[in-house]
Amino acid sequence: MERNTLSMIHAFLRRHVQPGALCIDATAGRGRDTALLCALAGTEGRVLAFDIQQCALDQTEALLAAEGLRAELHLDSHAFMANYAAAGSVDCIVFNFGRLPGGDPQIMTRADSSVAAVKTALELLKPGGVMALAIYYGGANGYDERDALLEALRGTDARRYSVLCCDWRNRGGDPPIAVFVWRERSCANSEGGETPAMRKLQFGRSRRMNDHDS
Repeated sequence: MERNTLSMIHAFLRRHVQPGALCIDATAGRGRDTALLCALAGTEGRVLAFDIQQCALDQTEALLAAEGLRAELHLDSHAFMANYAAAGSVDCIVFNFGRLPGGDPQIMTRADSSVAAVKTALELLKPGGVMALAIYYGGANGYDERDALLEALRGTDARRYSVLCCDWRNRGGDPPIAVFVWRERSCANSEGGETPAMRKLQFGRSRRMNDHDS
């Protein structure tokens, strides 16, 4: 299909990651997200990639070498990202939840460590930073991780973050869910107030209404 979760996330990354950015691929897998982050951040940027499977890091390293790119690869859980980057310092973080295609079918991301990793990632983002998540579920993966992640994201402080969840309503099976997170550059002044992202959305809606009326 022309449109899928991966293409949506990569379009999001291309829009938001600038040269010189500090980026994290929290689940390196086969390295496609890592490679894109490296290309976007450029030689002045820094990309860290994590995976708990050495075979995933080997695939990532091979892809980066083939494309003339470099990243810092860490054989570690995404739950421990805070050991490698300071709070409020990261421009972009990417997750792919599920299993490594072609890897050990018994190894997959789990609800407890994944929720912990997302909570850590939220604190690592700098104001104006972004995060993209692809949530694969169903089959042997089950639904517990998906449900736990979506519930955790639902409880995110709306004064500090904007969270957009996208699913494919007219596609069968269990198509992966894309989630996009923006850390606001400034918090609303009061409980439940509008964030800058909300004001942008409202402004765009008002302009469309005015254009329709004219």
